[in-house]
Amino acid sequence: MEDDLNVRRARRSDLREIYLIEVNSFPYPYPIEAFLTFLILYPQYFLVAEHNNSIVGYVIGSIDSDGTGHIISLAVHPSYRGKGVGKKLLLTVEKIMKENGIHRIKLEVSINNKAALALYKSVGYKVVGMERSYYPDGSDAYVMFKELSN
Repeated sequence: MEDDLNVRRARRSDLREIYLIEVNSFPYPYPIEAFLTFLILYPQYFLVAEHNNSIVGYVIGSIDSDGTGHIISLAVHPSYRGKGVGKKLLLTVEKIMKENGIHRIKLEVSINNKAALALYKSVGYKVVGMERSYYPDGSDAYVMFKELSN
């Protein structure tokens, strides 16, 4: 499956497909307008994975004011989960960040999202803390960091 994936920068014309993945992935999806904002602000860190000309996943990254990379969101279409799509997206955005001089990346993930936690840990992210009541329902998120080697 990974070999059949094309990872590229997101385009405005992709936003509807991206949003459909979002609403099928999270109980509190970002509004579609947020995706347009991310695309304008961080085009080099907003990537999609395509399979057979359909978008099957996306990742959005940004750079925090202290120069730390930040994974804002990563989601994979339900039919394509567990096939390496999320991992390929994550490793690709990390590579771009590293090429741009970023040495550290952080993200927040629901303490209940076992699949995402397993993915992040498998590629070197470490839990460093917890954000209490991070989500609208009051549930918590782990804060995870990864140091990018030189």
